[in-house]
Amino acid sequence: MRKKKNLKPRWAAVSADRLAEDPAQYRGRWSSLYAPARALFVELGCGKGRFLCAWAAARPDILFIGLERTPEALLMAMEKAAARKLANVRFICGDAATVCDLFAPGEIDRLFVNFCDPWPSNKRAKRRLTHRNFLRLYRVVLRPEGELHFKTDNRPLFDFSVSELGAVGAQLLLHSVDWHADPAYPGEDVMTEYEEKFSAQGVPICRYAARLGAAAGETPPP
Repeated sequence: MRKKKNLKPRWAAVSADRLAEDPAQYRGRWSSLYAPARALFVELGCGKGRFLCAWAAARPDILFIGLERTPEALLMAMEKAAARKLANVRFICGDAATVCDLFAPGEIDRLFVNFCDPWPSNKRAKRRLTHRNFLRLYRVVLRPEGELHFKTDNRPLFDFSVSELGAVGAQLLLHSVDWHADPAYPGEDVMTEYEEKFSAQGVPICRYAARLGAAAGETPPP
């Protein structure tokens, strides 16, 4: 993204109540930040925050955490949350690879991964957020009945991602290679910025939902 003008003062204006400056201190007790929370939903790579903020506005009974490593995108996400006065949203400036350092085993009820970098070269497949190595991390922080939800416009990435679910023994709950044309599509689904753009161009959106199950001896990195 382009550098934002006045990033520092804009950041200071919205980050105080929304950015977790030292997120590791909340590991295992994120729900303490929002008393009405009965569940914890996390989006990995929340971008400009449209998806996360729309979900949060619709579900005030859930605490939403947006993880994003690009400060310029994170600023826009925090500004959206501030403009909508959302008390049930917090943000982390960080990387998905550190998810086990940020959340305790079984702490998360649902993980969203939306339109992540496809890393098309096979040599970089391990960087894909749906690679089995990442799935094993997610399985640690998700509760046994928790769910991973994934969307992409990239069919090769989607097919790869579904095959990786099989590699870790995940249970596929939903599978669609053209989600907006699928009979199961609810019609009022929350769309990301990318999703709205690609859908308007007639690009099929692929989506899955899966349950990764219990961590069966897998533990977070020390």
